[in-house]
Amino acid sequence: MIQVGQILFILSVLVILHEFGHYITAKWFKVRIEKFYLFMDAGFSLVKKKIGETEWGIGWLPIGGYVKLAGMIDESMDTEQMKGKPQPWEFRSKPAWQRLIIMLGGIIVNVLLAWFIYTVMYTTYGQKYIATEKIQQNGLAFGAIGQKVGFQNGDKIVAVDGVYQPRFNRMVLDVLLGDNVEVERNGQKQTITLTDENKAAIIGSEGKDFIQPRLSGTVVDSVVPGKEAAKAGLLKGDKILALNGKNFTYFDEFRDQLTALKKDSVSLTVLRNNQNITLKAKVDNEGKIGFSPKFEDKLDFEVTNKLSLFEAIPEAVNESWQLIVYNAKQFKLILRPKTEAYKHVKSPVGIARALPDTWNWEFIWNFTALFSIGLAFMNLLPIPGLDGGHALFTIVEMITGKTLSEKAAGYVQTAGMIILLSLMALTFGKDIFELIVDKFF
Repeated sequence: MIQVGQILFILSVLVILHEFGHYITAKWFKVRIEKFYLFMDAGFSLVKKKIGETEWGIGWLPIGGYVKLAGMIDESMDTEQMKGKPQPWEFRSKPAWQRLIIMLGGIIVNVLLAWFIYTVMYTTYGQKYIATEKIQQNGLAFGAIGQKVGFQNGDKIVAVDGVYQPRFNRMVLDVLLGDNVEVERNGQKQTITLTDENKAAIIGSEGKDFIQPRLSGTVVDSVVPGKEAAKAGLLKGDKILALNGKNFTYFDEFRDQLTALKKDSVSLTVLRNNQNITLKAKVDNEGKIGFSPKFEDKLDFEVTNKLSLFEAIPEAVNESWQLIVYNAKQFKLILRPKTEAYKHVKSPVGIARALPDTWNWEFIWNFTALFSIGLAFMNLLPIPGLDGGHALFTIVEMITGKTLSEKAAGYVQTAGMIILLSLMALTFGKDIFELIVDKFF
């Protein structure tokens, strides 16, 4: 329920402020606002109240919201009002430049919101990130797919497409979005070229977790009841020293040996109460024996920079811009079918499942800023039904002096809504199906 509460809170903040951007700019240019809705009221609304000329309400379907402007064909698909003579208070009666500003109002507010949140976060919690330099002290560890496409445990990533990334979480994303990864291996530099097929394999199986820090000292943190480790007598606090008599330094070496010994019996040399003991365990079909490790390495990879207000403002602007760039790169990746990235686009249901199950204001506000830029980018796309689609037709009108007929505008809006609703149905359907499978099968 906490995850549901978080996503509803985040969506509410973003939708209300996005629609407020349209609302306030429409008010400036004296356009009549007929409705202001949080979430969609298809068929019926949960709450509604008319104040002055505007009906304020909350819909039942949490996939966005809308402001209904007089004299405009929008999400409501109300074409009846367009049959009458244009009135001074209608959207269609306003100059093109005013209509353009109204259309971009929501996007502008989303960007300003991200700037504001990051400014506040940097001056209170600080600017935080995982340092690539620190996390690569022992090199990196890669999953089976990562190794298959050319990486080796111990590699240090020097650059992606010629650029070094000091933030580890961004560096992982750079690898998935880039083409040429330069690594340092045994003191030598090598270049790994990732194909779309390579990316499809990584995204489909391991995702961003295909790169991990290389950690030493495998101490048992917990044992899964009923699994092979528990049956073998492994206990919390045991330190695993060797597998089948072969010593190892890093956990990835132990993990890779287990993976190679699926369904086999193995011998574990364990340090317990200052004595070495030997345990016999069976490796399951996934190459695991059923325990969670903790490591002797200090996991102090995070960097925190507390910024003054004057330092935070330009850093917040830069962060917002970088997120727009990353959104553009990810959209480009989605459009490349061979990467199969389109299969992993998430609806609010999927996003909610990925949220933490504890309420953390620092995380929530950071995620809200991140999501706000994503919403701004999505709405900027020149797709009919989105703000970017409306803006594109208005810009064309400003350049050519020709206005799209109301009949044609209705067709375009209908086509755009069909496309958007179809995509939403697919993403919601996929995420709901995965939720049901995880819960009941």
